[in-house]
Amino acid sequence: MQAVSLSTKPHYPILDGLRGVAALVVVAFHLCEAHATSHLDQLINHGYLAVDFFFLLSGFVIGYAYDDRWGRLRVGGFFKRRLVRLQPMVVMGMVIGAGFYYFQAGSLWPAIGPTPGWLVLLVLLLGCLLVPVPPALDIRGWHETYPLNGPGWSLFFEYIANVLYATLVRRFSNAALAGLVALAAGLLLHLALTSPEGDVVGGWSLEPEQLHIGFARLLYPFFAGLLLFRLARLRRIANAFGWSSLLVVGVLAMPRIGSPAHPWQNGLYDALSILLVFPGIIFMGASGAVRSAPAKRLCRFLGDISYPIYITHYPLIYTYTAWVAAHKIPLRTGWPVAALVFVAAVILAYGCLKFYDEPVREWLKKKVLVNGGAQSEGKISSVIR
Repeated sequence: MQAVSLSTKPHYPILDGLRGVAALVVVAFHLCEAHATSHLDQLINHGYLAVDFFFLLSGFVIGYAYDDRWGRLRVGGFFKRRLVRLQPMVVMGMVIGAGFYYFQAGSLWPAIGPTPGWLVLLVLLLGCLLVPVPPALDIRGWHETYPLNGPGWSLFFEYIANVLYATLVRRFSNAALAGLVALAAGLLLHLALTSPEGDVVGGWSLEPEQLHIGFARLLYPFFAGLLLFRLARLRRIANAFGWSSLLVVGVLAMPRIGSPAHPWQNGLYDALSILLVFPGIIFMGASGAVRSAPAKRLCRFLGDISYPIYITHYPLIYTYTAWVAAHKIPLRTGWPVAALVFVAAVILAYGCLKFYDEPVREWLKKKVLVNGGAQSEGKISSVIR
């Protein structure tokens, strides 16, 4: 059966730009994390919340792209479009991770040196298929479901959200969806306030506790984003890109809240950021307009590189972290190298976008979809984790 061809929808350029802003903050967060001794002294302290922001943005744009199209679109066609959009860069991220793997050997990850090549290739294959690996195949020792490229965990949960949406939640009335969002908000709030670390960090392993964290971080943001799309009455907000970008950076860069004796205080900050602030930022971004040509180009560039930089930067972070650990490099002396890694991550992402991701997706559209139907999603629906 042929896939249904869907017309292209306009997209929200400011949301494209915000996605890129958050992705760049994630790279900086991970570079600073290499020098931190704990969550308490981490610079750009709340960068991990970018994942929750991405989930919320994803729910909003999935609703925008598909909610009114199910009369012409079947579940299989939806999954094809999501795979065409997301899976090529999943594969590239894993390949890059495998290429850098042995350069990360050292005291921080002693398991790397003795790991045989065939086992790396097996983990690479599973990673390319986004199959989470069990603890027996943890070839790094960080309890990751994707030890070659850790951020793959959030793409795994992104696919789960897509399955739930396409098979079940898309049929929910707004009242039923609001009920689901309320329950998910309770789950997230409980996680944030009871976490021993005082944050929502986690979700990247198959351990029950980590799965609990992953689902708590997924369910509210994604389906709150969908509900926001359905209910929001957008209005014109002046300078929306500038103000919403500042809010994103401010939330993610906020220093640790409270004291180690009262971890719930930081947990409350995490919860309120996800439950209230992020929906407000997305509402602001969707309500604004980009008028100048330079601003339009900036938003387009940030949106274009956002997913590639998110899914390819972490092998560089592993390598940088191994170097920092081996030589005990403080940030005050290591920052020039960190800056070079940051620039390299942007260049790598842009190169992957232009020379791999875009050509491969165009080829897949012609092979899998009719008349480039996947373009119906627009650039806005490229989700990064």
